[in-house]
Amino acid sequence: MALWGGRFATETDSLVWQFNQSLPFDRRLWREDITGSIAHAKMLARQGIIAEAEGQVLVAGLEGLRDDLGSGAAFLPEEAEDIHSAVEQMLRERVGSVAGKLHTARSRNDQIATDIRLWLKGNIGELRGQLATLRTTLVALAERHHGVVLPGRTHHQHAQPVLLSHHLLAYFWMLSRDDGRLADCLGRGDALPLGAGALAGTPFPIDREFVRQELGFAAICENSMDAVADRDFAVEFCAAASLLMLHLSRLAEEIVLWSAPEFGFVELSDAVTTGSSIMPQKKNPDVAELIRGKTGRVYGDLTTLLTLMKGLVLAYNKDMQEDKEPLFDAADTASLCVRLMARMLEDAAFRPERMAAAMRGDFSTATELADALAATGVPFREAHEVVGALVRDCIERGVGLEDLTLEDLQRADPRFTAAALEAILPEASAAARASRGGTAPAAVAEQIRRARSVLGAV
Repeated sequence: MALWGGRFATETDSLVWQFNQSLPFDRRLWREDITGSIAHAKMLARQGIIAEAEGQVLVAGLEGLRDDLGSGAAFLPEEAEDIHSAVEQMLRERVGSVAGKLHTARSRNDQIATDIRLWLKGNIGELRGQLATLRTTLVALAERHHGVVLPGRTHHQHAQPVLLSHHLLAYFWMLSRDDGRLADCLGRGDALPLGAGALAGTPFPIDREFVRQELGFAAICENSMDAVADRDFAVEFCAAASLLMLHLSRLAEEIVLWSAPEFGFVELSDAVTTGSSIMPQKKNPDVAELIRGKTGRVYGDLTTLLTLMKGLVLAYNKDMQEDKEPLFDAADTASLCVRLMARMLEDAAFRPERMAAAMRGDFSTATELADALAATGVPFREAHEVVGALVRDCIERGVGLEDLTLEDLQRADPRFTAAALEAILPEASAAARASRGGTAPAAVAEQIRRARSVLGAV
């Protein structure tokens, strides 16, 4: 049953109806649609717009419908145009013609805007909870492996030794900013559109503040055209989800590399890996690869919404029916990837011995040698030149810095002292960087404490 038709003398073409129908994807908003309708019905009766008894019938009918849909005792009519007409049709079958009064003082335009915002409020809360689990997993891993050193990289080349804990916590802080963006998005989208009507408000004496309180919105949309004609809250969510996926993708790429035999820094559980149909030896990090791949999908959802909205004059346009599929897809994809990343990491076996072996002969403590020489009063630029020549000599001889003796150092420059031999140990290199935010064990321990404090405040 369509919610319109009196103006039309002929039936809608079947292909046009199929093209126009949104129930196949907006059906997931049934709970939000009923919740908003219950609040609206209560308000209509409270304001005397409909009789109190009529309001009670509508509310009871909607509550029963909600319970039956939730339990599987009832099903949405597949022929309905959208979720609104589906709910109203089912309500009419239960309570009769009084169901037609439910649409008094509202339009599908403000109704769908309310449904989406209600849905997104709940979804953001769930996603933030899942993100908190992943962040907690990262902190737990940092605590478990505190003191383990691996080669830190710049330009994908060995640069300086860092603690594995420090490396993992970098992602904790990235994901914490993602959580903050989701919270900001929730705050800006937490406003009630219902009562805006089609675009200009309503002449009925409605009480939007009552509905706001009933639905738990923080504010009311102050402009009726803005309320129904913008989807910036959905765009903002997809933007936040895109950044979240970007960070997940980078972490996924590290896992893919670290689990390769050339690295061997981590062994993933059999439960989160797959094999090959032709190569019996394979153990593939497919979960990490799929997270990496699905990142582009969420980027596409964001681009779809931006493109959808960019040329629309006020107020509502049918183009905006296309807002839900990319929004739902971005939310579903981000949620699944966050949960799988946490699952993949929670029983990952890190291998400190492989990390230590990777630092042998990698010259990643060359800066420590230059610093040790500079500490004797040598200008750092001069010390940098001396150590650069020393590294070149080591490469030609096929030895690493850890193989050098004090005599070797002093042949390169007599100003080297025995302190330089201590400085070139990877553990000493990491321990020396004790500034706040640095990779020294003490600094990382403080970072873990701060991360725990951030999690506790969520």
